[in-house]
Amino acid sequence: MSRLTLHAALPGAALLTTLALAQAAPQVRFTPFVSGLKQVTTLTHAGDGSGRLYATLQGGQIRVIEGGDVRAQPFLDLGGLTRAGGERGLLGLAFDPRYKTNRRLYVHYTDRNGDTVLARYVATADFGRADPNSAKVLFTAKQPYANHNGGQLAFGPDGFLYLGLGDGGSGGDPQNNGQNLGSPLGKILRFDVRGDDAKPAPGNPFLSRQGANPNIWAYGLRNPWRFSFDRQTGDLVIADVGQNAFEEVNRQPRASKGGENYGWRVREGRTCFEPSSGCRTQGLTEPVLVYGRQEGQSITGGYVYRGQAIAALKGQYVFADFASGAVWAARMTGNSWSKTSLGKVENPSTFGEDEAGELYVAEYGSGRVLKLGR
Repeated sequence: MSRLTLHAALPGAALLTTLALAQAAPQVRFTPFVSGLKQVTTLTHAGDGSGRLYATLQGGQIRVIEGGDVRAQPFLDLGGLTRAGGERGLLGLAFDPRYKTNRRLYVHYTDRNGDTVLARYVATADFGRADPNSAKVLFTAKQPYANHNGGQLAFGPDGFLYLGLGDGGSGGDPQNNGQNLGSPLGKILRFDVRGDDAKPAPGNPFLSRQGANPNIWAYGLRNPWRFSFDRQTGDLVIADVGQNAFEEVNRQPRASKGGENYGWRVREGRTCFEPSSGCRTQGLTEPVLVYGRQEGQSITGGYVYRGQAIAALKGQYVFADFASGAVWAARMTGNSWSKTSLGKVENPSTFGEDEAGELYVAEYGSGRVLKLGR
């Protein structure tokens, strides 16, 4: 699969962050964990103490990984609701923090017209599968083009559901959705799903601004394919796929009240993308890490490692590049991060974190899930 067909990669020139500190690379092995999972888009757990992992496949299935094996029967099959291909399909999955009692899970997919759908399902009483008849659509968004659909769904430490959407596609954000507060595209959205519907979460920064979408939490993003919350600090780390020159990582501290503007399409990385804007910097939040086209062309965000298996990796952000296959660990050094190589895998489409904080990475083409260890 080319770098254009999943998270719209496109493009950067090699640039390490400022303050690139010399550091010894942690010794990490990528050990095959399971195989046979075609085009994995999400790896996650339910937080229910079961030890299971759940993998979403772009074609529409959710598969269960248990005891080192993949269950034969899908947990849920949405293949009839989506038309997978390119950057479309089943893109995200998140389990409710109260899953053990309410059995709720949430999916993000593009429907057969290519438009964004956020839907809720309910697991059966034995938690063996999701009831396909329990579906409730909570949010939709029209997509003007086939690419840049974002993908990530995750609950934050505040208990609210976050959804990442790309700028709508094509190239260069022709509709300027990233900077348009009236559009949900090019944004991180934040929902309160504690009731029967999805409502704008209390405290969303643009709730009272006339003409703004009340679900917006942060904006100025091109295609935030993967983001995650640091399980120790609660910080939000957003990997945003670049256009012509740079890939970037953005960090939002847990104490943030939201409303950050990460700059797209005014800037790509730390450089001017739209000269007519005057290349302004006022009001924009700088990325903490940028790299360019000599190192990769499509960032796959991961997690801040908080597991026990790799002591030297603790507290570092692990991420990759879909096109080059490079995997890195980024050390946090104030407002800028420096990165070091951990090796390479084949087309890393997503990372996953289990209940213990150990990390996994999926190879999109091979169908393998690899576990990170020493």
